[in-house]
Amino acid sequence: MNSGILVVAAERELRRSLFDALDQAGYSQIHSARDVSHAAILLEGRPSLPPLQLMVAVLAGDQPQATGVCEQLRRLPGGSDTPLIVVLAEDATINPTDLPAGITDWLSAAQIGTELVARWRRSQTGRPARHKTPVSVSDVHEDYRYVFEEGNSEWLIVDARTGHLLEVSPTVARHSRMHASQWEGLPLSGVLRFEGIALEQVLVEANRNWYPCQRKSAQGADTGQASARRILHRGHDAVALMFRSDRADLRAEAALSLLSRIFASSSGVDAQGAAGRLLFDELGLDYLAVWSTRQDGAEGPAQLLQLWNGDDPVWPSANAQRSLQLVLGGKSILHRTDAKRLEPLDPLVQQLDLAGFAGLPLYDERHTVLGAMLAGSRRGFGEMGITEPVLRCSAARFAQVLELGRTREQGRAEGLVDALTGLPNRLLFNDRLDTIIREAIRNGECFAVLFVDLDHFKAINDSHGHAAGDQVLRTVAQRLCGSVRASDTVARYAGDEFIVVLRHIVKNEDVLRVAEKIVQVMETPLYLDDGTELHVTASMGLSFFPDDAGDAQTLLEHADEAMYAAKHLGRNNFQIYEVSPEYAQEHGMALKTRLRHAEGNGELRVVYQPQVDAGSEDIVGMEALVRWEHPEQGMISPAVFIPLAEESGLIVSIGEWVMRTACRQAKEWEQRYGLRLRLGVNLSAVQLMEPKLLDTVTTVLHETGLDPTLLELEITESISIKQAPNLVENLHGLHHLGCHIAIDDFGTGAASLDYLRRLPADRIKIDQSFVRNIGVDPDDEAIVRATIEMAHRLKRAVVAEGVEIEQHLQFLRSHGCDELQGYLFCRPLQPISFDKLLAERQRLLDVQVVVETA
Repeated sequence: MNSGILVVAAERELRRSLFDALDQAGYSQIHSARDVSHAAILLEGRPSLPPLQLMVAVLAGDQPQATGVCEQLRRLPGGSDTPLIVVLAEDATINPTDLPAGITDWLSAAQIGTELVARWRRSQTGRPARHKTPVSVSDVHEDYRYVFEEGNSEWLIVDARTGHLLEVSPTVARHSRMHASQWEGLPLSGVLRFEGIALEQVLVEANRNWYPCQRKSAQGADTGQASARRILHRGHDAVALMFRSDRADLRAEAALSLLSRIFASSSGVDAQGAAGRLLFDELGLDYLAVWSTRQDGAEGPAQLLQLWNGDDPVWPSANAQRSLQLVLGGKSILHRTDAKRLEPLDPLVQQLDLAGFAGLPLYDERHTVLGAMLAGSRRGFGEMGITEPVLRCSAARFAQVLELGRTREQGRAEGLVDALTGLPNRLLFNDRLDTIIREAIRNGECFAVLFVDLDHFKAINDSHGHAAGDQVLRTVAQRLCGSVRASDTVARYAGDEFIVVLRHIVKNEDVLRVAEKIVQVMETPLYLDDGTELHVTASMGLSFFPDDAGDAQTLLEHADEAMYAAKHLGRNNFQIYEVSPEYAQEHGMALKTRLRHAEGNGELRVVYQPQVDAGSEDIVGMEALVRWEHPEQGMISPAVFIPLAEESGLIVSIGEWVMRTACRQAKEWEQRYGLRLRLGVNLSAVQLMEPKLLDTVTTVLHETGLDPTLLELEITESISIKQAPNLVENLHGLHHLGCHIAIDDFGTGAASLDYLRRLPADRIKIDQSFVRNIGVDPDDEAIVRATIEMAHRLKRAVVAEGVEIEQHLQFLRSHGCDELQGYLFCRPLQPISFDKLLAERQRLLDVQVVVETA
C-alpha cells in the first residue's frame, strides 16, 4: 500500500502536465510512471504508507487497450478500490461512452490544466476519501453534462417513460441545421430510425451497443450509428442516445477513411475522376471542378474535371469566374455558409446558388501553382475543422496527380519515359537512383533495389504476338505500381525487365512483405483482349543499400545476380543477394590482401542493431556489428570476411578498432540521450586468447569515457574452454572490471552447461536458427523454452536473436524471454539512422532521473 497519487502516461509531455497540475494544487506525493509495469516498480516496498488517494491514467488506444490498462491498474496494490480518472490522448480512438465501468471521471488531454484537479475535488464532495465501489460517470447526477456541453458529439436526451425528446446537444442542432427548439418534445420515433432492431428494444436494453440508423435533419436524414445508455436528467430517469454520423464532413473517422480511399484510388487511368467522384459523393458536394494552367502558351486554364448535382446551366467562361482567377493566382477561398458574398464578383456562385464554397490552389513541389480545385454546396459545408483538412488534402492529391502527369508528358517528350508503360526508362531511372543514393547518405537511410524479370516472356511474344506482349508489359507495370507506395520508384529497365526501389526502410521484413505481395499479384491470371488467359510469373532479386553496396552500378549488379539465383531455384520467387561461399573460396587470397588495408582505407563500418525489452519493447541495448564495404564487390558479408580475418590474425586489430569506435559512439549517445543503453561487442576466439585483452579493453574504456557497466562483451559458444588459453582468466578479469559477459549463439555448441557453470556470464543469446523455427519445428520450440527456463534458474538473463515475425514475439514473450533482437523491430542501422531512432523514441523512453526530478 502506498501514499499519494499515481500518474501513468506513456508520453513524457502528458506525464509532465499531469504532474504539474497536481503539484501546483498542493499534492506532494505524486508517483509518475510511463506504464503499469513501471508503476508496479514504483509502488514496491512501502507497506507502512497509507493507500493511494487517486490514480490518473492516460489512454491513447482503442477500447480493448483501454480496458486492459484499467484492469491492470486495478490489480496494483491498493488499486482495486482507488478512484480512477482517465485522460483521453489526442490519438485515442476509444469513445468516451465506451470507457470501462468503474471509472470516476474522464477528461481530454487539452483539459488537464483546467479540469483535472476540479474534477477530482468534485468527485470527493459528499463522499468518503475511499470508495468501496468505484462510481461510474453515468451513475453520478448530471455528470453526463461534461460530455453533453463540452464535447463535440451528438447527444439526444429522451424521457424514459414517454419516449419524447427532452433536450439535444448543441452539436445536434449544428449538424442537422435545425434549431434546438425544433427538437424539444418530438417523439424519438420521428427522429431516429434504426435498422435491424426495434427502437423500443434499444431503449429498454440501453446497453451502449452501436446500431445503424438515420437521424433527422433539415435535408431529410443523415446515416450513421447510435447507442443508448441510462442517465439521470434533473432527478428523473432518462435515456441518452449518442449519434455519430457517417458523413465525412461531420466525423473525423469518416474523413480519414475518405482520404485513404482518395489516395488509394488516384493511381489508375482516370486518377482525377476517381478521386473527384469520391470527394463529391462522400462530402455531399453539389459542385466540384479541377482546373489546370496551360503549358502550351494558350490563354486561360483547362478544365480537367467538373461534377454538378443538377441541371446544366450556361457555364460562365473561366475568365468571368473571378474566384477561379484568384485561386489560380495563389489565393485560397473558404466560405462555410456565406458564399453569397461572392455573387457580385462570381456568376458561377450565383447561378449554382451555393452557400458553401472553397477554392484551393494546386501546388507542385516548388510551390508553383499548377491549377485550382473548386468545391461548392447549396446547404453549406459541415464542420470546417474536418471539412477544410479534407479539402486541402484532396487538393494536394489532385496536384500530385497533375504534376505526375506533366512529368510523364515531359519525360516522353525528352525521351526519359517509356512510351509503352509510362514508367521511367533506364536513363531516367539511373539518374533518379543516383539522387536516391545521395539523399540516403545525407539522411542515413536504407533502401532496397528489386530487379524483376518476367519468366518465359519470349514464349508469349512467339505464341501470341507482340501486341499481346505489349499488353502483358502494361499490365505488369500497373501491378508493380499498385504494390508499392507513392514514395517508391518503378521503372522499365529494358525489354521485360523492371526495377523497383523501396525507400525509407527499417525492417527487412517490410521489403520481404512487398516482394511476397508482388509474387502473389503476378500470379493472378491475365486476360488478353481476345479473352485468352495467361499466367505470367516473375523472378526477382533484392539488394540493399548500404549493406550490399554503396553505389548504383554495384547495387544493380547484385540485384541482378540475386534475380538469376531466383531463376535457378525454379522461377516465380525472389532471392536476396549474398556473397556466395564459392566466390569467397575462389577469391579468398585476394580478399585477405584487400582486408589488410580495409581499416586504413576507411572501408570498415560499424552498424548498430537495437535490443528491446520483451515486455515494453523499449530499447535497452544495442549490438555493434562490423561491415566491410569492398570498393569493387560492395558489402562483403561478415560470414565471409570474419573467418578470413581470424585465419590471418587481422581480427585482433579489427576487433580493437570496432570496440573503440563503438564505445566512442555509445558514449556520445549516452551524453546526448542519457538512456543507459548497453553496448554489445563481439570477441572472437583469437581475441579471447590474447594475454593483453584486459589491458586493451581498459585502455578503450579510459580513452572513450564509457562506463564499463554499459559494455557487454559477447563470446560465441562454439569456442572451447579447454582449447582457448587465457579465456576463463580474461573473462573473469573483464567481469571484475565491471563489464558484462554474454554467451552468443547459445545452443549451437556442445558446451552449454559447462559455459554457464564455469564462465561469469550475465546473459545468454539464443541462436537465431532456433528462433526462426518457432511455429515450424516443435523440437526447436522445446529447446527455446528449456533454454529460457534453465537460464532463469541460473539467474541469467536471456536475449533471443533473429526475431522476425509477430509469432516469434508472442511465443518468446509468453515464455518469459527477457530481451529480443531482430528485423521485427529494426535492422542494423548506420550511426546516423540509429541516432534518429533514439531521438524519435526519446519521448517514450524515460529514465529514472526524469521520474525522480518530476
